[in-house]
Amino acid sequence: MSGGEPLIGVLALQGDVREHLAALRASGARAEPVRRETELSQVDGLVIPGGESTTISRLLATFGLLEPLRARIADGMPAYGSCAGMILLASKVLDGREDQHQLGGLDVIVRRNAFGRQVDSFEEDLAFTGVGSVHAVFIRAPWVESASPEVEVLARVSDTPEVQGGEAAAGRIVAVRQGRVLATAFHPELTGDTRVHGMFVNMVTEG
Repeated sequence: MSGGEPLIGVLALQGDVREHLAALRASGARAEPVRRETELSQVDGLVIPGGESTTISRLLATFGLLEPLRARIADGMPAYGSCAGMILLASKVLDGREDQHQLGGLDVIVRRNAFGRQVDSFEEDLAFTGVGSVHAVFIRAPWVESASPEVEVLARVSDTPEVQGGEAAAGRIVAVRQGRVLATAFHPELTGDTRVHGMFVNMVTEG
C-alpha cells in the first residue's frame, strides 16, 4: 500500500459503482473500478455493490473474474458486499437460481429479495456495532436467515412486526462480518454517511 493508503476496487459490472468509489475515497482510500482480472490482482480489497445477484454472477463468469475472485477471497483478501454483494458472498442462498454462482467468504444462509420487491423498499435507523446509529436504505433487500458462530452479527432490523416485511422480518440480521469479509443488506453508499466504508477501509489497512 503506497503511502499507507490502500487501493480498494469496486466491482464495476453493475450497481452503484460511482457512489461506492466516492465513499471509499472520502474514507481515505484510493479506489478504482474493477472489470478485469489484471485490475483485480492489483487491489488490496474489493467492494461488491448492489444490483441483481444472478446477473452479476453471470457477468463474473463472462469477464473471467469468477474463479480469480473466489481465489482471492479464499486467500484472505478483504471484501465488502452490499445488498446483492451480500448474496454473492454467502455460502448458501435461498430463493436463488440454480445457475447462480457464489463467491464464499461468509458462513451464512441469505434469503434473496427477503423484504419484498422494488416497491417494498424502505429506510430504517439501525444500531450498527462498531459504527453507531446508521440510516439504512433497503432496496429489494436480502436478510441473513442464519449464521454460524464464526460470524459476527453487526446489525438487525427492528424487532417489531411494524418493520417492512411484517412479523417474519422482525429482528432479522442485515449486517455481518466474518474475519476480513463484511456485508450489509442495505446501501450505505446512498446516504452520504461514509462510516461503514470507513470500517472497511480500516479492515483493509489493518491487514
